[in-house]
Amino acid sequence: MNSRLRSVGVLLAGGVGQRVGAGRPKQLIEVAGRTIIEHSLAVFERAPEIDEVVVLMTPGYADRVREIVAAGGHRKVSKVVDGGATRTESTWRALQALGDDECNVLLHDAVRPLLEPRIITECVRALETHEAVNVAIPSSDTIFTAVARDGGEVIGEVLDRSRLRRSQTPQCFRLSVIRRAYELAMADPGFAGGTDDCGVVLRYLPEVPIHLVAGSERNIKVTHPADLHIAELLFELPAPVPRGAGDALAGQVVAVVGETVPSAPWGGADVRMLTRADGVRAEDYDSVAKALGDVGPVDHVVFAAGQGHRGGLVQARGETVADAVAAGHLGALNVARAARPHVRRSLLFQVPPGSGALHASCAAAVAALTRALAREWAADGIRVNCVDTGASPDLAAQTSLDILISDLSGQVIDVRVDRA
Repeated sequence: MNSRLRSVGVLLAGGVGQRVGAGRPKQLIEVAGRTIIEHSLAVFERAPEIDEVVVLMTPGYADRVREIVAAGGHRKVSKVVDGGATRTESTWRALQALGDDECNVLLHDAVRPLLEPRIITECVRALETHEAVNVAIPSSDTIFTAVARDGGEVIGEVLDRSRLRRSQTPQCFRLSVIRRAYELAMADPGFAGGTDDCGVVLRYLPEVPIHLVAGSERNIKVTHPADLHIAELLFELPAPVPRGAGDALAGQVVAVVGETVPSAPWGGADVRMLTRADGVRAEDYDSVAKALGDVGPVDHVVFAAGQGHRGGLVQARGETVADAVAAGHLGALNVARAARPHVRRSLLFQVPPGSGALHASCAAAVAALTRALAREWAADGIRVNCVDTGASPDLAAQTSLDILISDLSGQVIDVRVDRA
């Protein structure tokens, strides 16, 4: 079989978040600057394989999700439907909302906000030749059965870990297959529901093999309070930076604000250098705004903060602290404010090498600014990234060029670690 059916992503967001204990559905809790459901929506919205998205939401909160969909420009979302009291009921409602035409259905836990696009691609590709697909990863833990004995439990059997997999989502099916499995389940008085759609197919349509697609350790489900912190940290891990073509910026304008800029083959771009010799001081907003205004519309703005501070905080004099903060954090703020009316594609902060508490605090502030601006400017198509240049000048320059060429945003790349 060689299917070219439409593919529908179904976000199952009907939970109430009792184990998280937030007093609201956990999919509406913010992680890394956006609600969990916004992260999940964004993954499916950007996936070229997905034609439509349907959301099953906790009753009473559907209007809030509709507001999120409208504000985020999620054009693929066709329906926001009240979920059921159980996972089984929510899935059944989703299947009823999909109509009668055959399609590929990708059922995804909305509280798995770190789903990788690669997984969606492989699932849809697998559905070209399989009627049911599950995402899974090998078990890294030893699993055993427990047996009740003497008022407690003892180990019964140690299972063969090499054959064990941990199930994730999306779980993917031809609509006719998953709908038929649920019709049989709903007609069975002995069906007690469950939390796994593949289990329903396995039980009621055992003749349908369920193909496995490799999942990811990052694709965690936010269930307990600690998961919120883990997800926050995972979102901060940088994405791989692809190597860009040498002439990819040809015809584009790059304005570089700063004192020291690693020599770079700027991809054939028209580079405008704005330095102190030109009267441009990053700590002085007016000078930066005037310089960028004189340049006019630019594709990219790069802020090179100059030399980073080295040494302990206690030993630093007052003017040294002020200069470091002004050149680093304040400079980044000023460049961002001044660049916004003129930049068309991206803003890149370059954090120079340094050491000690003073440098670390300035670098952390610029990293936080990068992530926040990336969210604020995303709707306008402007990307914001940061490169910690504490490595060889050539590698720092190439990484900066690759970032400008890429479609990445909100990334904080430490050249010493992430491109070593």
